[in-house]
Amino acid sequence: EGDRIVVSPTEQVRRGDRVVVRTSDGEVMAKILFRQTARQIELHSINPAYDPRIIDIADVEWMARIIWASQ
Repeated sequence: EGDRIVVSPTEQVRRGDRVVVRTSDGEVMAKILFRQTARQIELHSINPAYDPRIIDIADVEWMARIIWASQ
């Protein structure tokens, strides 16, 4: 709570980038893009207590690169 981020929806995302992802069911998450294929993305949490997430590309509404964060 109280964290602020600035994202760029036009920046190309690459492996290792911090990203914000919104899924088609409305879930929004900030993660690290670990891997992206034609069918899936694999996201890792900055907090190691959370397991990686694998999401089908068809379930991703949008993904934007985090270009600045204040914690």
